[in-house]
Amino acid sequence: MAHLLGADDIRLVVGTRTLLDGVSLGLDDGDRVGVVGPNGAGKSTLLRLLAGTAVPDAGRVTRVGGLRIGMLDQRDESPAGTSIRDLVHGESAEHTWAGDAGIRAVHAGLLGDLDLDAPANTLSGGQRRRVALAALLVADHDVLFLDEPTNHLDVEGVAWLAEHLQARYARPGARGALVVVTHDRWFLDAVCTRMWEVTGDGSGAVEGYEGGYAAYVLARAERARTAAVTAEKRNNLLRKELAWLRRGAPARTSKPKFRLDAAAALIADEPNPRDTLELTRMATRRLGKDVLDLEDVTVRMPARDGDPDAAEKVLFDDVTWRLGPGDRYGVVGVNGAGKTTLLRLLAGRLAPNEGTVKRGKTIHVAELTQDIDELDAIGGLRVVEVIEQEKRTVAVDGKELTAAQLVERLGFTRERSQTLVRDLSGGERRRLQLLRLLVGEPNVLLLDEPTNDLDTDTLAAIEDLLDGWPGTLVVVSHDRYLLERVCDREVALLGDGTIRDLPGGVEEYLALRKAMIAAAAGSSRAGGTRAGATAGEAGASSSGTGSSGDATDAQPAPSGADVRAAKKEIGRIERRLSKIAELEARLHDKMAAQATDHAAILDLDKQLRELADEKETLETEWMEAAELLD
Repeated sequence: MAHLLGADDIRLVVGTRTLLDGVSLGLDDGDRVGVVGPNGAGKSTLLRLLAGTAVPDAGRVTRVGGLRIGMLDQRDESPAGTSIRDLVHGESAEHTWAGDAGIRAVHAGLLGDLDLDAPANTLSGGQRRRVALAALLVADHDVLFLDEPTNHLDVEGVAWLAEHLQARYARPGARGALVVVTHDRWFLDAVCTRMWEVTGDGSGAVEGYEGGYAAYVLARAERARTAAVTAEKRNNLLRKELAWLRRGAPARTSKPKFRLDAAAALIADEPNPRDTLELTRMATRRLGKDVLDLEDVTVRMPARDGDPDAAEKVLFDDVTWRLGPGDRYGVVGVNGAGKTTLLRLLAGRLAPNEGTVKRGKTIHVAELTQDIDELDAIGGLRVVEVIEQEKRTVAVDGKELTAAQLVERLGFTRERSQTLVRDLSGGERRRLQLLRLLVGEPNVLLLDEPTNDLDTDTLAAIEDLLDGWPGTLVVVSHDRYLLERVCDREVALLGDGTIRDLPGGVEEYLALRKAMIAAAAGSSRAGGTRAGATAGEAGASSSGTGSSGDATDAQPAPSGADVRAAKKEIGRIERRLSKIAELEARLHDKMAAQATDHAAILDLDKQLRELADEKETLETEWMEAAELLD
């Protein structure tokens, strides 16, 4: 593979912090690298150094001659007076790009619902991100640097981007390379073949790992185990040296100097400990059998101001949905379908236009919103003071912890616990928001995009916390990894006024959306009388959640032979899926056992991906067969 660029012993200091020190990296044709690390560790800085938009204090970054680099940063700015077409295609004439199948695919995947001539300054955050991505993907770059490309994208957008990048870089003979900073672990596993970890522990190091996110986690765990064994041996030696030094007069010869030097060497060899992060399971109030029920709820949003022709938008149409004690739901859906509105209904911050929201007598709801700016009102307080306002002490595992001890467990060092809220990073603000909720001992948690601004270590800690949390949980998120980890069931808002149950999880949702889009496209080509296909027309009628909305077109009833064949097919698929689950478990065990063997990890990761592809195909076939039994 051809070498594209490299970093040679680079160093960068910002203020008093050493972000990078002695870092040497290389990038070759075909590389797809994911970059992870704690918030503020220097991930975005590393991308800017490699892309050439920033310069290191020491060392150098070399690039082959004529290398074309594309960079997506976290700021999507649009010059005044520009249109979407200007941002994506510049001054290129339409005939020069409209005939390119690859560019048409980018348009369909990212810009399908946008008017290319619309002013860019009217776009939402998610739309600006899609336009910025489209501008990069239609250009002919050798290396792409993507900084949080999944921010503001919904589940569907993340899946499309992963599929597009796989097709672009994984095909035989593909040229170019990709480096991506993201906290989306499903995306990392789907796209990346290597990982770089910016440690953020003060050493300025960047550690390399072969394989995607799952392989990285296993290899990192093995490194941690090896380090623990080494540390234990070092501690044993140090204890022996110190005991020898304390023996007193008999040892006062020339040997003490040697022993002192040996002890000093042992201490000096001790690596800096990484910041620990421990989310604590705090008390949860008792939850009765009645939690939250939406009964015949209709929610209408008024027409946009200044647009007399715009009709009211119906987000929920005669919906009934019941939440019981211990229910754990993930919510996915198209933008504007009402995901955040659903949480506002459940939290009691919004009343429905029709119907009722019944609330159990014992429930205590805590809601994590997307708005970290809500902390601005207390920006003059220190972190520990914010928690002390809620509770000065909290009972944890039968022990009383002070607010200072609690914030330290959440990853705020003693120094950071005294930081003013207005000086916190986005990730730190997100952690503080969550901690404020938990000290109130809620028994119903409503989380709106909880993964925003958080690094992968913090996400893992949150998931560990939620795994054992006994209350009722509703999570709105585009993070498939999080949803599959902490939720027992998923529901979808498809924009048709219903809440649709998803027995097949996110994959079923993506299949439904593809069917809806295909149906809408077919209706448009046929000159249909309606503006777009409904969920019912795409086979997405509401079921399993008590919400209303039936398919508008009657389907012919399947014959007895069809039903028998469908049952037989479902049985075959379920047996194979069970076998795949066993095979996956064995492969994960092998990966854990061979975590330090990079070649073996790559081979096992390939086998896992093949099983995942087969499982995806089987699940689609299962859904098709199951439709005959409805």
